Amino acid sequence: MQTETVALTREKETLLITLWAKAGESLLPDSLLKDRFAAQAATRLDYDFARLKVDRDLMVGLAMRAHTLDGWTRAFLAEHSDAIVLHLGCGLDSRVFRIDPPAGVAWYDIDYPDVIALRQKLYPARDGYHLLGSSVTEPGWIAAVPRDRPAMIVAEGLLPYLPEEEVPLLLERLVQHCPSGEIVFDAYSPLGLKLIAMQPSIKATGAVLHWSLADPAELELQVPGLELVTELTAYDPDGYDRRQIARMSWPARLAMQFFSLIPPLSRIGVLLRYRF
Repeated sequence: MQTETVALTREKETLLITLWAKAGESLLPDSLLKDRFAAQAATRLDYDFARLKVDRDLMVGLAMRAHTLDGWTRAFLAEHSDAIVLHLGCGLDSRVFRIDPPAGVAWYDIDYPDVIALRQKLYPARDGYHLLGSSVTEPGWIAAVPRDRPAMIVAEGLLPYLPEEEVPLLLERLVQHCPSGEIVFDAYSPLGLKLIAMQPSIKATGAVLHWSLADPAELELQVPGLELVTELTAYDPDGYDRRQIARMSWPARLAMQFFSLIPPLSRIGVLLRYRF
């Protein structure tokens, strides 16, 4: 099997954290994600994944995040068989293959040209599946996206890395282009952003995080047309299947319980779903 050399640095390199975490979690006997596509892709990369220091807790946590976003996407597509999906900053994530959307759905994966080129070497083509090589903050790529279909927009592990002023501009551009839909993503409070930047995996890449969100209602004011539907806090034990939390180490479970009792800490990381 041919291996592919990886020459990604800083923010781009973080996509390898999520790939390796999902690949590793999918090899566990009690896997939630069962992402065989990620597991296969990871084996074809010539890269020292050990330097990213991805442990079991991170594997489980990122699998839970992806599973939630996958679930929201599947629910939207179940109601809109003619939808488009915009997977922003797709990296090497295999969401389109995990979800396996029906034939009437047009799926767009958007990321930097070198990332898209690597995707094309690792994953097969499929009907209704489009790859757009561009920074998501460049306005030109959206011209290739239909304007007359409901849109499911997914941005996993992306927005915190964008310049602070670019996030509302990007969301406004999407809302104005698409007639209706949902936008789902992860976000962190200012404190949460500082804590994430201290994680060994992030520090190993040298990536810098910029955008934080103290209150999800802020985006409703910044981006006309957005309406918050769901806010799922990372440290709310009732927000996730307890069997998944039980898969984490006891220090991680203890930390989650502690954080859930203190309001400023319980909302340092959230998964958000907006409609427009």
